[in-house]
Amino acid sequence: MEDKAISRAVIKRLPRYYRYLGELLESGVERISSNELSDRMQVTASQIRQDLNNFGGFGQQGYGYNVKYLHSEIGKILGLDRTYHMIIVGAGNLGQALANYVQFEKRGFLIIGLFDVNPVLKGITVRGIPIRMAEELPDFLQKNSVEIAALTLPKANAKEMADVLVENGIKAIWNFAHTDLRLPKDVIVENVHLSESLMQLSYNISRREQAREPAPDYGDNDENSA
Repeated sequence: MEDKAISRAVIKRLPRYYRYLGELLESGVERISSNELSDRMQVTASQIRQDLNNFGGFGQQGYGYNVKYLHSEIGKILGLDRTYHMIIVGAGNLGQALANYVQFEKRGFLIIGLFDVNPVLKGITVRGIPIRMAEELPDFLQKNSVEIAALTLPKANAKEMADVLVENGIKAIWNFAHTDLRLPKDVIVENVHLSESLMQLSYNISRREQAREPAPDYGDNDENSA
């Protein structure tokens, strides 16, 4: 496949394709057309074809898509045909919730370490993983192969901890801290701002409620009456 720039919008849709195709596999569906996939995903059939054509197409005229094959190929595009070792820095409620989410392992993301600055948490295990103190982090990274670090720290601590991670070889950070990290260009950062997602939901609720409100009735206006 020719190496070319793929838009971020297409990349964001790939996990959705993978998830829907996985559900089709579980339901025993062997093939599907772009129109049928469009109905399920609420994405136009032409958009689906355009997205997949960025990576070679995968469909056959008059047949559609082989669900198992397409699911496997998208998994490879997403890098899910390998295992990533991952740590979580910040073992509070969010960090522990992420550690307890078993679907990560099913997708190849293996959590091998949990870290925090709170001494009260030291030694507590989450799914068999002991919580270590932050000062142990450099030594742990030197002794273990870690590809991804999830940051679930307060904003005030995120930048300093991100610098420690980068200094010790981390090249991919999943950032839940409420700040956009500025790191070297060779470090991949995926920012997850939960509050922004919630605000977008609030906006859509407000728009829907405004659309339902009847137009105001100002009654008779003597100045505008004939």
